[in-house]
Amino acid sequence: MTRGFIEPMKASIHRCCHYIRQQMADACSIIGSNFERLPKDSTVRFTRWANSLKEEQLYRQIYTSHGPTLIMPTWFCDRKVFERVGGFNESGKGTPEDLIFFYRHLDHDGQLFKVPRCLLVYRYHPGATTFSIDEKTIWNIRIKRLQEKVLIDWLSFTIWNAGKQGRHFYKSLEPLFQEKVAAFCDVDVKKVGKYYAPYEKGAKNYPKIPIIHFKDSTPPLIICVKLVRT
Repeated sequence: MTRGFIEPMKASIHRCCHYIRQQMADACSIIGSNFERLPKDSTVRFTRWANSLKEEQLYRQIYTSHGPTLIMPTWFCDRKVFERVGGFNESGKGTPEDLIFFYRHLDHDGQLFKVPRCLLVYRYHPGATTFSIDEKTIWNIRIKRLQEKVLIDWLSFTIWNAGKQGRHFYKSLEPLFQEKVAAFCDVDVKKVGKYYAPYEKGAKNYPKIPIIHFKDSTPPLIICVKLVRT
């Protein structure tokens, strides 16, 4: 290994360490980084999403199906962060302890930062604990927090996606929040102008929610579409 290669690498490491020390100075931050997947062709969309997030997106995209916007294997944090959150949920197998910890950290006004460099080689294997967690469990945790932290303050809102994902989201809401849904919006002209009438067995009356074109929608909106499709 030549000296010409070692020096730039050392400088890069020093810059990363300096950045981490700066952000941890107030002892209320979780710091993550970009990562490289091994094998390289595993979880391509997830890897692209996580590595491309900008600072403001670390907070904005916390309700996507991907989980925490900073992946747990890259986390740096002060012990005070751990103690303030109360540690990890120890319910056992099938518990998304990283997502629960991540949300609790934000609930305590914790900060998020990311070193925009690859500092981790993240190995993929089918037997990883991640795959033992039921998607429904993660979905319910996300819906619960969204209702408690976001939807509670909205008088009404529109769901972007009148298809399967949007309707699943609607049905997952508690009645209080279902009543706040003013409309569905979509790009599919075949759906526009129709109504969504969620059927509940035994119910005598159920709402007819209009489906409008997305250009006619007004904020706030909940977007129920995949961020990356290729």
